[in-house]
Amino acid sequence: MTFILASKSASRQKLLENAGLTFEALPAGIDEGVIKSEMLKCGSSVLDITERLASEKALKISKEHPDQYILGGDQILTCNGQLFSKARTVSEAKEHLKFFKGKSHTLTTSIAIATNNKIIWVYTSEPKLTMRDFSDEFLDDYMSNAGDALLHSVGCYYLEGIGIQLFSEIKGDYYDILGLPLLPLMKKLRDLKLIND
Repeated sequence: MTFILASKSASRQKLLENAGLTFEALPAGIDEGVIKSEMLKCGSSVLDITERLASEKALKISKEHPDQYILGGDQILTCNGQLFSKARTVSEAKEHLKFFKGKSHTLTTSIAIATNNKIIWVYTSEPKLTMRDFSDEFLDDYMSNAGDALLHSVGCYYLEGIGIQLFSEIKGDYYDILGLPLLPLMKKLRDLKLIND
């Protein structure tokens, strides 16, 4: 085992597997809502919140496995000054997509590595995506085809598949958008001698 991923995210696990990395996945189970709410009340930026959540996840698992390297991650979508988390239901996903339609949004994506109960590295990127002004008919077809994948992404889109049809413009790294800045992560893992240089 090279490191532990503090997440149950299937997409993050798949990205790591496809990159040939060896890891174990252990969900951190922190109360993200409480941390996010407290930080928003204090006027924290979205970047501060995602970095804190990624760090908290890594630290939670690091307490149980202090001798390992732990990777935590978090992503928040911001559109027109509003923060969005993953939709809980398909109907909520539809409302989110209607709100995003014809607008640009930012995906603040943070990852953190902890070892021995300390954060040793944090990285954040902020890709920007613009959804086209699609028709109601397209949205219904998209939702029907996407199914439960709508609930697995903070933006309710499966960019690796038909979700690409929602967009008119994308600025940012593909892997960052999927929730795992893979190139900076692999560079750090090489620096730590966890993978071959």
